[in-house]
Amino acid sequence: MSAAGFCGSYRSDDVCFLLKRLALASFVSIPEKERLIQNGTRHYSEMLSPESLPSPRYLEVFRAAVEANRPQMARDCLALAGLIAARGPGPVTLVSLARAGTPVGVILKHLIERVFARTCRHYSISIIRDRGIDAVALRHILAQGHAPESIVFVDGWTGKGVISRELGKAVGEFNARHGVNIDSGLYVLSDLAGSAACAASRADYLIPSSILNATVSGLVSRSILNEAIGADDFHGCVYYDRFEPNDQSRQFADGVIEAALALARDAMPEPVPVERAEAGAISSGFMRAAMQAYGIVDANLIKPGIGEATRVLLRRAPRLLILRDPDAPDVAHLKLLAAEKNVPLALDPDLPYQAVSLIRSALDG
Repeated sequence: MSAAGFCGSYRSDDVCFLLKRLALASFVSIPEKERLIQNGTRHYSEMLSPESLPSPRYLEVFRAAVEANRPQMARDCLALAGLIAARGPGPVTLVSLARAGTPVGVILKHLIERVFARTCRHYSISIIRDRGIDAVALRHILAQGHAPESIVFVDGWTGKGVISRELGKAVGEFNARHGVNIDSGLYVLSDLAGSAACAASRADYLIPSSILNATVSGLVSRSILNEAIGADDFHGCVYYDRFEPNDQSRQFADGVIEAALALARDAMPEPVPVERAEAGAISSGFMRAAMQAYGIVDANLIKPGIGEATRVLLRRAPRLLILRDPDAPDVAHLKLLAAEKNVPLALDPDLPYQAVSLIRSALDG
């Protein structure tokens, strides 16, 4: 059985990662990883590519993005905390989806406790496309005495809605198998796909935590599910202790929490209803058009929205970066990454999102 979790580089009461810490194993290069994923030899969750620290220039861009976008993220976190608190009385059990959901979950936990005076625990667990949620971790949460109805799943944003659909399917199966009724709805800051149960926004804006890797997510890698994970183990991860001198995780979360608490003292933001049907129609229409325009048969090679586009440039093999407005401050980091990695840039003023990244197909050579 996996150990009972750890807090990464966060404070011990900020989050409990229900992940099995793995030794720094052999990494797979990005080109090799891409080849193995696309030819069906291995699933993406079985491999990790090495992470590196951001360049000094990129770190400058990150800090500028934090200063510019902290107010909006704080408003959205405060609004989302209010929506979660309004679900019903009693303690709240936040379950963030590692790892993009983790910084959001850390912030929400403080706001739920300090603004809405509710008892709140925060766990971060793994969910993997086509593999489902970590059922061992979910069973562990229930074994701690948390009521099924107290569980709220949290992530940063939706892209195409793949993870929210995976969550619905996996939690439905878990409920049926264990005779419980956990709500499978996903709570996010920005719902581009119209697939979240609840969101503070549907705007494609720069959520600053989306543009760094481990150094803004508790120094934890994305989750791993390979032969090192036994039947009774949590999904795995690598802890990047060598990045500790460069960690931004607590400083970033504390800054958003402080800004949100200041907002709460002045005037609570009113959540803006997210038109899920409209967002979903825009998402599906864009995907159909993009697949046709770029000759793509695998929808997984198209990543819409700033958050998803950034992930491609950080850890996949990008084919093309498409921007709606290259002068928009929210895409400055993407232009820098594209320049550093020699990724072609295209402009599309009619793009429904600020940015889209295409992944290079193995067929491209």
